Amino acid sequence: MKRSAAFAIPGDINTVTGGYIYERRLLEELRHLGHDVTHIALGASFPDPTPEDMADAIAQLTALDPSRALILDGLVYGAIDPKGLAQVKAPIVAMIHHPLALETGLDPATRARLFATEKANLAMAERVLVPSRHTAAILRGKYAVPGDKITIAQPGTDVSGGTPAPVDPPLILSVGLQHPRKGHDVLITALAEVRDLPWRAAIVGSIHDTPHAEALARLVTDLDLSDRVTLMGRVSQDVLDSLYATASIFALATRYEGYGMVFDEALSWGLPIISCATGAVPDTVPKGAGLLVTPERAGEFAGALGRLMTDVPLRKRMARAALKAGAALPTWRDTAAVAGGVLDQLDG
Repeated sequence: MKRSAAFAIPGDINTVTGGYIYERRLLEELRHLGHDVTHIALGASFPDPTPEDMADAIAQLTALDPSRALILDGLVYGAIDPKGLAQVKAPIVAMIHHPLALETGLDPATRARLFATEKANLAMAERVLVPSRHTAAILRGKYAVPGDKITIAQPGTDVSGGTPAPVDPPLILSVGLQHPRKGHDVLITALAEVRDLPWRAAIVGSIHDTPHAEALARLVTDLDLSDRVTLMGRVSQDVLDSLYATASIFALATRYEGYGMVFDEALSWGLPIISCATGAVPDTVPKGAGLLVTPERAGEFAGALGRLMTDVPLRKRMARAALKAGAALPTWRDTAAVAGGVLDQLDG
């Protein structure tokens, strides 16, 4: 008998970010594997909940039948009142993509508050699901979570349905929220340093932080890149597939990633990757398929861009390595099988 569960996720489950895509696909595939999993929709204000959303979350979670396991999204897990979480009778599985206290741009007081909340709540989890070895190591080292409670459920990847058809001049593709952590400002600055080379660039991703998105648009204009860099915002899957198919390089100057599902997408399309040696990126991007530079260093990033654009044999070797690595990635069914095994091992 497969363990039944409830998956509590804040806001719109169809939000297009790596974390939401992961949880929506995990929910779907757990059901396909025969687990009875209900979806509990919590308030969209997490991880900075309104009093109303906090009260509603605690009410829904404490009302859960204890025969069901509770999988609780990290945006809620790291912010919900520990006293409220302690009232939950169902066995708890924390879903931590990366700790909230490690988010870019937090003031010291907020970082300290989130760390204390996350640490207290993690002590109540029977099991913890994470996407990467990096996140697992952080939880063991900084949050004192026992290693035997942690299971790595690597994100799955959908096999691309198209054939790569790179365009000329080369298209540099970046995919990620318009959020400071994604480093699009560093990428744009780096692109300005290689303006003498032929290329165009597309940056795809929903606006998460409006002031930051406006700053990115100004930066493109100020650096006189408006005819070569397009800030596309959110696009349909068909448009995104077309961009992956026609790109020559995938570039994301991220400041931190707990995993980075877009790297797997790039690998599945056979794209060489340029990114930063931060968080889980070195574990996610195979050495032969990517060039990783120091975070925040636009000059280094520009150097890597220039190298890949001018050394065509290197770019082709890295593309072959990327395609090979992409073909070996787990499916979403594989991810759900790992998570389902965790559910089945819970007591009660």
